[in-house]
Amino acid sequence: MLETHEECLTRLEQIRWNGIPTCPYCESIKATAYKNEHRYRCNTCFTSYSVTVGTLFHKTHLGLHKWFRAILLLHKLNPDISARKLARELEINRATATAIIKKVQDALKDQSKLISSIVQAFESSK
Repeated sequence: MLETHEECLTRLEQIRWNGIPTCPYCESIKATAYKNEHRYRCNTCFTSYSVTVGTLFHKTHLGLHKWFRAILLLHKLNPDISARKLARELEINRATATAIIKKVQDALKDQSKLISSIVQAFESSK
């Protein structure tokens, strides 16, 4: 039901890569998975990456389950939700909720396919 960070990472990998890890730097599919992590090492350009690289989730410290829930709330249920109400719903502070709202609104412009896929994944997991 996409309630944990790990479940959301797995679903995001399916959405972005169709289950085949692809390097965001050189687009190679030759990768080695790190044990006990959702990270990969590219065997072509030798960089380390995760599925969040190049998305609105990159370099955030908030769990993906909260991001996915925020996207559902902002995109499907109530696009005019206030930062204060979103903060209460996700159990985060208001400043973080404000940043999430801004990032999701920006992502709707240039990552709309990803956002729509996440909403569909969240709804189908219920």
